[in-house]
Amino acid sequence: MKKSLVSIVGNLVSLVISLIVLLPLAVLFINSFKTSAEANRMTLSLPKKWVVENYVTVVEKGKLFSSFLNGILYASCSVVIIVILVSAAAFVISRNQKGINRFLYYFIISGIAVPINNVALMKVLQVLHLVNTRIGIILLYAAINIPLSLFLSFGFIATIPREIDEAAVIDGCSPRQLFLRVIVPLIKPIMSTVFVLEFMTVWNDFTMPLYYLNNSKKWPMTLAVYSFSEHLRIRGIWWQPILF
Repeated sequence: MKKSLVSIVGNLVSLVISLIVLLPLAVLFINSFKTSAEANRMTLSLPKKWVVENYVTVVEKGKLFSSFLNGILYASCSVVIIVILVSAAAFVISRNQKGINRFLYYFIISGIAVPINNVALMKVLQVLHLVNTRIGIILLYAAINIPLSLFLSFGFIATIPREIDEAAVIDGCSPRQLFLRVIVPLIKPIMSTVFVLEFMTVWNDFTMPLYYLNNSKKWPMTLAVYSFSEHLRIRGIWWQPILF
């Protein structure tokens, strides 16, 4: 009886918390179909006229479709580069931590704490003719996020026993086969973790495209949403975040 009462109370608390979280989302969703005058009241009442054109306006004028594809392109390509390079580098460094390898490891992970110098970075991109290019922003994201990814991957790979490497070599594996056929299957958890973390980091980033992409056709979702909402604010039109 006591356990049942505790279970009921727990369910009621969970229900109340869920309503608190979902209620603002419901208000925003319903108001997204209203006119500007109705939406300003921010109530749960149904709109007198369902204005579906609100979504059409946002998608077309806000360039959300192209910016969504840009964001997917930047995040996917940069993360693939990060995962491939970091996995290989972490394996080599973890298996041979002497001399230049140890120095390179600490040099790279120091990028976690060192702030980005945008002036110097802009000069480098200008020399390489990568300013305002998709390949430039992809390489930029990859370089910025490699330090943390290497730190995480190195710690994981270092826990894999060296005896596995020795057994694979005795069985005739070359260094490439050792990495691809033996190590990669074992480090899939950290590869997945790095992929998700860095994908979300790149997807949510705002400053890099703001500084290095001056063409709105190449903007990712974050910058396109900000630009469109700022445009509406200047015109005095209420913007509904739920549209994004």
